[in-house]
Amino acid sequence: MPTLSPLSSDLTDLYASESSRFQQQFSATKDGLGFLQQRSALVESIALRLWQQFVSPEKGGPSRFALVALGDFGRRSLFPYSEIDLLLLHAAEDTAEKFSESVRRFSHDMGALPLKLNVTTKIVSDYTQFNSDNPELILSLLNCRYLAGDLELFTKLRDRLIPEMMAQESQVLVGHLADITRTRHRKFGNTVFHLEPNVKDGLGGFRDYTLACWLALMSKMEEEHGWPSQDTILPPAIQNTLDSALQFIAAVRCFLHFRNGQDDNVLTWAAQDDAVAQRVGAAGPGAANSADWMRIYFGHARAIDRISGQLLEEMPAAQSLFYRQLETWRTGFSDSDFSVVDGLIFLQPSGNLEDPLLLLRMIRLIAQRGFNLSPAAEHQVEQVLPKLANHLPAGNDFWHFLQEILPDSHAADALRAMHSLHLLTMFLPELKGIDALAVRDSLHRFTVDEHTLQIIENLHSLRQSKSKWDERYAAILRELEQPELLYLAVLLHDTGKAVALDDPIPASLAIAKTCLERLQLPAADRETVLFLIERHLDMNAALRRDIYDPRTIAQFAEIVGTPDRLKMLCLFTHADMKAVSPETLAAWKAEDLWQLYIGTANYLDRSVDERVHADANDEVLNHLRSLAPAAGKKLQVFLEGLPRRYLRTHPVDEILTHLEMSTRLAQDPVQLALKRTRHWYELTLVTTDRPFLFATMAGALAACGMNIGKAAAFSNQGGTVVDKFYFTDRFRTLEMNLPEWERFKGTVHAILSGKQDLTRMLQERLRSGKDEPLKTAAPTQIQFDNTCSAHSTLVEIITPDRPGLLYRISSAFSHQNCNIDIALIETEGETAIDVFYLTSSGGKLTPEQQLRLRESLLKDLSA
Repeated sequence: MPTLSPLSSDLTDLYASESSRFQQQFSATKDGLGFLQQRSALVESIALRLWQQFVSPEKGGPSRFALVALGDFGRRSLFPYSEIDLLLLHAAEDTAEKFSESVRRFSHDMGALPLKLNVTTKIVSDYTQFNSDNPELILSLLNCRYLAGDLELFTKLRDRLIPEMMAQESQVLVGHLADITRTRHRKFGNTVFHLEPNVKDGLGGFRDYTLACWLALMSKMEEEHGWPSQDTILPPAIQNTLDSALQFIAAVRCFLHFRNGQDDNVLTWAAQDDAVAQRVGAAGPGAANSADWMRIYFGHARAIDRISGQLLEEMPAAQSLFYRQLETWRTGFSDSDFSVVDGLIFLQPSGNLEDPLLLLRMIRLIAQRGFNLSPAAEHQVEQVLPKLANHLPAGNDFWHFLQEILPDSHAADALRAMHSLHLLTMFLPELKGIDALAVRDSLHRFTVDEHTLQIIENLHSLRQSKSKWDERYAAILRELEQPELLYLAVLLHDTGKAVALDDPIPASLAIAKTCLERLQLPAADRETVLFLIERHLDMNAALRRDIYDPRTIAQFAEIVGTPDRLKMLCLFTHADMKAVSPETLAAWKAEDLWQLYIGTANYLDRSVDERVHADANDEVLNHLRSLAPAAGKKLQVFLEGLPRRYLRTHPVDEILTHLEMSTRLAQDPVQLALKRTRHWYELTLVTTDRPFLFATMAGALAACGMNIGKAAAFSNQGGTVVDKFYFTDRFRTLEMNLPEWERFKGTVHAILSGKQDLTRMLQERLRSGKDEPLKTAAPTQIQFDNTCSAHSTLVEIITPDRPGLLYRISSAFSHQNCNIDIALIETEGETAIDVFYLTSSGGKLTPEQQLRLRESLLKDLSA
């Protein structure tokens, strides 16, 4: 490798000093665009000096060879850690060979600077034939800029070959852009409103800004058959909107690069706080807090997303031929007010959107048929917004409109269109407070308004889903007599978060009451909507109880009251959990939710049971007896006294496996079974109950480096225990080495048998430094309840998750002489929500025992 030239050493020092100066200027001014131009000019000056040193002493030389800037460099928008894209353009192969050594030295010294360099070498003939497998080759030239070398060669490429290629292949190029954009957008859930957005790749980010510029340029080039004047590419109003958005996004992205020391573009919560403190991108005194600042961000991102989306919609090439033909056939529609072309709604010349009824009819078309508004129609709506504000339909008239559209298949699309055009908050001012409201939560991924719309979208998607679970919930949805009440409750349920974050439900109820009065709903319908808002979290909370305990079901049924309310609450809970994040509604939770629904529905029909009586005439028991007729008395002894929950949560084949394991306890008192499921490992223990058993098992898993996500414990009348632990292998020991399964089971067996020192193993594991530190400082909450079970005391513990947590909790139980009757372990994000049904000396815990246990738990969990 050649050594650096003296000039290169000087340029390295220059780059370092100037970069430091630019960063200091940015820190003082927060002028992102100014920094981009400064860095671009600095890199250009360095490239030109090295070009003159190694390739040609004259900027315009040599003949038949040119240096061209592409990408961010071509746009003069080099962010702090942007890649430098250079094109070495040759007239023919002979110049490539002639200047190979000069190019090598130029590239070496450029690459020696602290830059991400991407150098492409091409012959001009490479651009005379279009390669459909590599459309990026042509797209990359949309931002090409001459730096040095043969200007005539560059001009031939830019002014003749590129326009010719654009004219011939614009449909393919736009179609390719549409495909890669839609793929990228799907990764971000097709929404701008992420709580921690990616300001480069996310919707409304810098890549979408670039997309909008490219699409507008390509459209104009196709129209003018050449490069258009920069000030004619977009209408002034749209250009001003994009310029304003770019100014903000540029400042934010520069700030993130400097803050993170790399090309990291995720606007985390911590980064948002820092941006507010440093007044990044905000004029004047800046935003008062992170939520206000994020509203500014979302405003600009939404504008970029809308403009780029409109430009895609306006260019037919953005849709595949098959898709366009299908849509034209499917959505063919025309009347005196509207016409629909390629699924886009256009207003007829005679239409007057100042008439609110015409506007509402257009929204209804979207809800019924899934059409989209054309950019022209969107612009027309925006123009009449000020006049519409003074001619809104009366409250009851608007409620009749909502009654019509909310149950329609594409209601979520209609509401999104209204929200994007600020119509939704105009008609329902109660929603203004949650518009682009970012509320920090370790589970939620989206802003409050986006979360609300996703719930409605999830409810409607049940009808199209082929999932067996979704089909069950879809059947409930079809049974509702007034589904519009459920959808209205969803729209209003989180409005209180704009007022009170700690306990938003009372504020939501107050806001909803005002709205319902204005909409003039009948009294009974108001009560239903308010009930759903007040109780929309209750079903999820009930899942933290033993849902097969009749008292749990009875208490929940008393809250719900009627089968129709139960159906709406179940659907609300299912869609709400799914809208929090893709991982929140795990398969087992959907199963538990369904079982809670069925159990409560049965209770409302007065069909309940508590504990298994092995001689009962029960469908599941009869099936078990038919499959294992030889088990006879052994089956009866095993099942007697187990919680009803055990039969509901285990398929018949698993129950028979547990029975078989219990029959082998005389040969080995610790029976273990390990299997892997889609999301985690599942370890089953069948043994005889004894003190510290659950704690020892939890400790053994923690000592082996496993992360427990869920657990359940059951015991029968004879003292046989069936404990199940669901865990992930943090260090992928089991995944990477299948023989480790037996070694792992052997270690757990040795610990449970007292042959291996659990305390020492745990200390070594926690000292190893491999476990992640505690991520949250949320206080521990402990709640006791002696009313929800006939025979046990319920203890609910909500605390930050950490290694060995379940071991600490269950050890505290054992030290206080408490026996775990049922354990329901769950982890949501960084928070453990653990529920135990405890007994002591065969009965419930006394107040004194509860006090001692609380003190012990708080002490152990604070250590």
